[in-house]
Amino acid sequence: MNLLADAFAWLFAPEQWTGPNALQHLLAQQLSFTATAVAIAALIAVPLGWAIGHTGRGREVAVAFSGAARAVPSFGLLVLLVLVFGVLRKPEAATVTFVILAIPSLLAGAYAGFEAIDRRVVDAARAVGMTGAQILWRVEIPLGLPLLVAGFRSAVLQVVATVTIAAYVNLGGLGLPIITGLSLRRYEVVLGGAILVALLALVLDALFALAQRAAVPHGIRADQGHPTGRRLDPEPAAPATPDTADTHP
Repeated sequence: MNLLADAFAWLFAPEQWTGPNALQHLLAQQLSFTATAVAIAALIAVPLGWAIGHTGRGREVAVAFSGAARAVPSFGLLVLLVLVFGVLRKPEAATVTFVILAIPSLLAGAYAGFEAIDRRVVDAARAVGMTGAQILWRVEIPLGLPLLVAGFRSAVLQVVATVTIAAYVNLGGLGLPIITGLSLRRYEVVLGGAILVALLALVLDALFALAQRAAVPHGIRADQGHPTGRRLDPEPAAPATPDTADTHP
């Protein structure tokens, strides 16, 4: 309990919010790396995922790539890319590492959103004369958007947590107090940095949860609000049948 109190005391100490390594600057670095990596990954993964979901081709390759990318150890990849890029290009090496980490979730969210659409909806759109491009932009993308936002949510949470390791190569971020605290054996500093990372992840998760809910089309949201999961039209009245008790031969 004393360690937790010391961690909060360190967090709210005025000296932690001033100077070049002030916590707000480290937070800005953490968010900057996260936003840049996720944006670049989205430019690569989302069009590719949409193409896979729209055409139905290449899914096996995408699944294999996603599995391989998830299996790569982030810290080892970061150190490797720093050595490959050179010590003068550490920010670029870190960004590539985080982009590789973000791509699987975005790719899966993009094509899974299309695969989750009822094929009868697509067939109906084609039957009324929509072209392939119209089906893509007016049917598949709007209906697949909730799962795509879920992919963004997963990617952002993975990246924002992993950006912490950027401090190992002197790139700042909220990992800096954690690394510094470990080297100085000041565990209240380590805990304080970990609390900040956890709070940031929780806030981002809540924001993307709201965005995911807002991305659900209004009609589908109304259907989901019904107790049975769909809205039902009033049941037609049963046809009147002659009362056998009042009929005479």
